[in-house]
Amino acid sequence: MVSEYGYTLDLDAHIRSRGAQAVSFRIFGPDGQAVTEFEAAHEKELHFIALRRDTTGFQHVHPVMDTSGTWSTDLDLTPGVWRFFADFHPARHGQPMTLGIDASVAGEYDPQPLPENTPTTDVGDYTVTLKGTLASGQASELTFNIQKNAKPVTDLQPYLGAYGHLVAIRSGDLAYLHVHPEGEPGDGTTKPGPDISFIAVAPSAGSYRLHLDFQHEGIVRTAQFTVPAARSTHGSEPAVDLNPAGPLEEPDHHGGHGHRA
Repeated sequence: MVSEYGYTLDLDAHIRSRGAQAVSFRIFGPDGQAVTEFEAAHEKELHFIALRRDTTGFQHVHPVMDTSGTWSTDLDLTPGVWRFFADFHPARHGQPMTLGIDASVAGEYDPQPLPENTPTTDVGDYTVTLKGTLASGQASELTFNIQKNAKPVTDLQPYLGAYGHLVAIRSGDLAYLHVHPEGEPGDGTTKPGPDISFIAVAPSAGSYRLHLDFQHEGIVRTAQFTVPAARSTHGSEPAVDLNPAGPLEEPDHHGGHGHRA
């Protein structure tokens, strides 16, 4: 949702040209003023996700805010309808939240089909393999194995305070789930690869696009997968709040954490 709990995401322009460009926005609070105080989460005060509605073009960026409360970042946009997510925690609000807003990019739209469900994907010289499945309303472990040129990567670098970040977005309505891995760098037990594990709960059955960010040799790379979430085996689908402005914390499993919208 574009507005919830009195907070509203205000975009500088809802109709945009194609290509690389600056995007600006503000978060207005319950008092009608632009919010300028935020609590940092995973080393940033705000995480910004851009995705075209056919699930292509994923970008995870970190805008910069000026003294007036205006955030700015650079995006590369292709023709079509895009969804922008602002993931943040206002200093005067009790919990983090996610707001979303659409923007239309002019030009000839070439929608892409949802990629097939495959356990392995290549990102340049890297091969990432996914082990695990999603089930609606149930905690599932997802483990990503990272290799470079057929050799295990054992020296992943911390990125935003973790060895990996996972964003899952449901095809169809773009319901948003941001999950962080079990353990953290420097805790004495979490290894810097080749495996990164997450505990995630899919809110309902459907197809999800998973976007794994990891850093190696100073570069952040994104591996993408399509994963179906099976319908719950415990009868009807569980009642899960999918409010985009009020992300829910995932159950704490061995240190795993995240939220969904």
